[in-house]
Amino acid sequence: MKCTDNGDARLKLGYTEREWARILEQERQEKKRNRRLAATLALLLLLTASMAFLVYYLVFRSHDYTLSYAYNSTDSIYGLGSILEELDNTEDGYAADLCVLTEDVNTSAVSLDAYAAALFDINEQETLYAKDVFTKRSPASITKVMTALVALKYGNLDDQVTVTSTALDIEEGSSVADLKVGDVLSLRQLLYGMMVVSGNDAAMVIAEHIAGSVDAFVELMNEEAASLGATGTHFTNPHGLTDSDHYTTVYDIYLIFNAAMQYDTFMDIINRENYYAEYTNADGNAVAVTWDSTNQYFTGEATAPDGVIVYGGKTGTTNDAGACLALLAKDLYGNPYLAIILHSESKDTLYSEMNGLLELIKN
Repeated sequence: MKCTDNGDARLKLGYTEREWARILEQERQEKKRNRRLAATLALLLLLTASMAFLVYYLVFRSHDYTLSYAYNSTDSIYGLGSILEELDNTEDGYAADLCVLTEDVNTSAVSLDAYAAALFDINEQETLYAKDVFTKRSPASITKVMTALVALKYGNLDDQVTVTSTALDIEEGSSVADLKVGDVLSLRQLLYGMMVVSGNDAAMVIAEHIAGSVDAFVELMNEEAASLGATGTHFTNPHGLTDSDHYTTVYDIYLIFNAAMQYDTFMDIINRENYYAEYTNADGNAVAVTWDSTNQYFTGEATAPDGVIVYGGKTGTTNDAGACLALLAKDLYGNPYLAIILHSESKDTLYSEMNGLLELIKN
């Protein structure tokens, strides 16, 4: 029974005044102890929660990087900083935040039949694998990474662009965004059409819009390549269809891709499984289309190794170039890696060998 100061209750229970006072004091002391115990438990719970958060942050979150907006020219981890003070292809000509190599690296780690390949750790500026990375080869549609870079550097994404017959000046049967003469799209939409579905027609329209002509745009592409130190590269078109004078190297693709990653729009484009666009045709009628990615990691035809997350990239395939892929991936801590393969004999072989490269991320 709870004690009170009521005298009638004391008398009813048969306690003397002294006994009743002692009982009341004991009750006060017990309540005081209970309050102290509750406060102590609350403090211990708070300290435990704080320690758990600290361990979680230090062990896990401190290594987590959000790739979607990580790349800019001033960022000390992802950005390019003061890239290439000199344009010669020597070690002294490169900034400290780029992977630098002069020969094959770790080729015994994985056996690849592809003609050339590499895996770069972007954060650590370390080359984990390199095979024949300086030999000039046809890059097929990986060319479009440079086209996107030039368009992002010199263009206005909100420009409304009218498709001309230039879009049709491509090899019959090659990949297209199915543009028609007179269609009106934004430059932004054209970039997604070029990169996501690998539209050669979109690449031609972009080139003409940015520079006034395709030839003038190609000059810009080569100037940009030279400024990045991509001395093993020469372009003759904005889409990558075969030309004997159109070539690059695995290492140059790394330089170009690394530069393109400065742009948030580029990062969003390569991460898209598909892209929905609405625009108007020559008659002013609405056109709605969904462009699906050519990347088999996004279509479900290929699956990355456990512990590796595919962020996105650019595919390329021609008879001369074989099956090609430049792929941005990350480990479970969010650390980014760039994997590049040129000239696998087939798409099936390409993705199988790409998984072999990606396995090195976990080692």
